[in-house]
Amino acid sequence: MKQAYLFLLSVWLFLMSMAARAATGPDFTTLTAAVDYSTAIAAILVVMAGLAGVYIVMSGGSMILQKLRGGR
Repeated sequence: MKQAYLFLLSVWLFLMSMAARAATGPDFTTLTAAVDYSTAIAAILVVMAGLAGVYIVMSGGSMILQKLRGGR
């Protein structure tokens, strides 16, 4: 009985140590420090602003056309 208890205790301690090790995660700062994402982020923002502008123009155009047709 005592051997089973010690075995289960050692397995539990092993699993807890692995969980603590997995919680921290790997450190990739040496790999990602040389990469600059500012230009990619700026490009994505420009594309999204363009799409928002197209949506606004299309919505405004349909509202104007509705008013011209006499609808509410």
